[in-house]
Amino acid sequence: MTGQLDLMSISRIHRSRLSALIVVAIAACGPGAPNGAGTGAAEPAASGDWRPLFNGRDLTGWTPKIRGHPLGEDPYGTFRVADGSIQVRYDAYERFDERFGHLFFETPFSDYDLRVEYRFVGEQVPDGPGWAVRNSGVMFHAQDPATMGVDQDFPISLEAQFLGGDGTEDRPTANLCTPGTHVDIAGVRSEAHCHTAAAPTIHGDEWVTVELSVRADSVIAHRVDGDTVLVYGRPVVGGGVVAGFLPEAKVDGAPLREGWIALQSESHPVDFRGVWIRPRMR
Repeated sequence: MTGQLDLMSISRIHRSRLSALIVVAIAACGPGAPNGAGTGAAEPAASGDWRPLFNGRDLTGWTPKIRGHPLGEDPYGTFRVADGSIQVRYDAYERFDERFGHLFFETPFSDYDLRVEYRFVGEQVPDGPGWAVRNSGVMFHAQDPATMGVDQDFPISLEAQFLGGDGTEDRPTANLCTPGTHVDIAGVRSEAHCHTAAAPTIHGDEWVTVELSVRADSVIAHRVDGDTVLVYGRPVVGGGVVAGFLPEAKVDGAPLREGWIALQSESHPVDFRGVWIRPRMR
């Protein structure tokens, strides 16, 4: 999302910090998803307290917000359901024209585990940004979509950024991007927009499972096929890389304790096979 990662930032220092933080994350975040959470795993709703946010049939409970259009209008049929997946498609677009889109679930969440299965397919729509090739993600702790400006590009939120490999370069997935937000990395406030995960590069059209352990405005962890790849905390509103927002919707310094979940459309076709959540009791 929202810009290109500096992939050279995956350093030994980053990895050593991550290893040290994983112990803290496990204690703070509790257990992860059920065993067998890799590609093609059984629905987690069948075990434990997971429940699906996507019913596999239609977009009940989900609302699109396409840049340049009011909430609820998707004149291009960008978000659709076929073959049991939410599909993001651009066959009705002659050009992308920065019409970034987000598909919001109907209710906010605060303290939970989230699991998303995705894959990239096909080719990017003409004139899509170079950084958006095989690039999508899930926004969380996002602002209420009803408070977004008509021409706003991205919701104020945190994003678990999904990247697909290009066949040659390292493009780790499950990174963090921060449109209109900041987080602490290793206990230090960071104003960088994107943070690279210690995750693999996934080439081709393979299904990938990403899990998030979200503890309100405390500790947040990203996992890929069960392995912890990024840990951070103390998210707050602040910074840029978001345009067209209503001023009253962006109160810099406000803690991000809860928010909406949204799937992205950024110009490259992507499928979301499942979206599950496990709310946690305080």
